[in-house]
Amino acid sequence: MKKDNLKDQYRINERIRAKEVRVVGDDVEQGVYPIQKALQMAQSQDLDLIEISPNAIPPVCRIADYQKFIYQQKKRQKEQKAKSVKIIVKEIRFGPQTDDHDYNFKLKHAKSFLEEGAKVKAYVFFKGRSILFKEQGTVLLLRFANDLEDYAKVESLPSLEGKKMIIMLAPKKPAAKKPTSATTLKLEKKEEKTSVTKETNNE
Repeated sequence: MKKDNLKDQYRINERIRAKEVRVVGDDVEQGVYPIQKALQMAQSQDLDLIEISPNAIPPVCRIADYQKFIYQQKKRQKEQKAKSVKIIVKEIRFGPQTDDHDYNFKLKHAKSFLEEGAKVKAYVFFKGRSILFKEQGTVLLLRFANDLEDYAKVESLPSLEGKKMIIMLAPKKPAAKKPTSATTLKLEKKEEKTSVTKETNNE
């Protein structure tokens, strides 16, 4: 059986050990009360006393429906988790004079990375005197972005950082597929059947 860590995180009602608590909640007179008084306030509303900040002095307790409170906390955690989804960034490295074969090979990789939902950080690395060809690097990266326009949007234009000319590409959201209705499927099957019958008759 899966342990519910969130439920174990909060003391409620008689499990609260403090002698006095700060009471908060809707439709309650907020303030510091002896624990017995706080429990009576919760009971009079058919609600629970939930210790939400045990380390405060005095501890803070909310008067609320415990099940509803836990549900809202779980919902909030889920939303926060969804917002903090880890963004994967894949790097693609070019030389200032990359040939077409190498370019196309890297372009293919970039397409698959973007389709998987990863960002692409493409850069031209300038070694020694090759920094003189930085214009070529800009052209190469802009061509790369242009060739990927169906897959990515440019997040930042080519910029020189030390010995690297960098461009950032983010995946485009895939267009939602149009649901095929049952009627459309029936019509397609009917047309297919008619086509087969015609071919048989012609033979």
